[in-house]
Amino acid sequence: MKRYERTRSLLRSPRVAWDLIMRGRYQFEYDQMQICMQGMSPAKRLNLVKAGLNLIHRRLTPWSMPVHLHIELTNYCELRCPICPTGTGALKRPPKAMDPALLERLMAETGPYLLTASLWGWGESLLHPHLSQVLEIMGRYKITTFLSTNGQRLMNDHVLQALIDLPPTHLIVAIDGLTDETNSVYRVGSKLKPVLDGVRRLAEIKRQRAQQLPILHMRYIVMRHNQHEVNSLEQFATEHEFDLLTIRTLSAIDSNPQDSKYSEFLPESSEFRAYGYEDGARIRRNDMLCYHPFWFPAVSSDGTVTACEQHYDCKEPMGVLADGVSFRDIWFSREAGCLRRAVRDNPDGTKSCADCSCRDRPATGASFRAVRINKDIPDPVVIG
Repeated sequence: MKRYERTRSLLRSPRVAWDLIMRGRYQFEYDQMQICMQGMSPAKRLNLVKAGLNLIHRRLTPWSMPVHLHIELTNYCELRCPICPTGTGALKRPPKAMDPALLERLMAETGPYLLTASLWGWGESLLHPHLSQVLEIMGRYKITTFLSTNGQRLMNDHVLQALIDLPPTHLIVAIDGLTDETNSVYRVGSKLKPVLDGVRRLAEIKRQRAQQLPILHMRYIVMRHNQHEVNSLEQFATEHEFDLLTIRTLSAIDSNPQDSKYSEFLPESSEFRAYGYEDGARIRRNDMLCYHPFWFPAVSSDGTVTACEQHYDCKEPMGVLADGVSFRDIWFSREAGCLRRAVRDNPDGTKSCADCSCRDRPATGASFRAVRINKDIPDPVVIG
């Protein structure tokens, strides 16, 4: 969170608190996606109030359970994206899909308090062998779920059935080119046909069932090789029956652009760049106040709990969910407190913070534009 974002949140906190405590209602934005939670339980309301107090002071032992959670369903992928740790082979963890029993245990502890769960990490979520079971577990809780995919398996019958019968709130489909030629420059090994056929099939079934979810969400990262397509994105998303389009910058670790693959994808126009540059070097910013280890941790596919999803190698963990170890044991542990202290007081002392892709952006979110394609989809999306 940037300092000005925290100030803005604090200024609106009296009205937010009134809505939350008296009406059980909370409206917020998640990377250009508008969400409204209503009918919240007393436990969830109280937890959110406690979490909000960390806008003032980031306690080493939080008053609250997490309000957001990243859940890595798999850490393997069929594509070879050139600046992704999985695509390049930099991710050295053994291939793993999260055990549904582990997910069930995790959600039993955190689900009653969460606002959102992001179902992705450093792998392709739709490759999970028990996707229906995963979505069934998530559907037990009144939370907003975001499932991100490269879309290559969207025409698989079992995948389609799971997504339509047990829908996440947003199905975020990554398309980074309007032709196979441009899309596969970054999404190496991808084909557009199964992606677009799958989206149209989902849209058709939704119409037949008069069903709003999942919101079919096209997400496009602007890069050097595809920036000429930006003006055609809305028409493309409309033709292929998406509900929502978001356009984002490419964020990555590029502290040394001369040696980084990232520089090859850097857009020529500063409008589409995640960071500012001076003399060829990324301008460092000092306005980041990281709240992830205080209310938005990540859980990897093997149960390792980290401060945020940036910790792709899980080398600075809070702990590991294992037999006899609960999420609460980890969340309120001494080890977690030490990690929060490092993030709060000396972020350059931790590798993931020093290389964080968020810290030098002018805003926390990477998306800079959202377009509602389907006007029948409510804005904000109401959960509860």
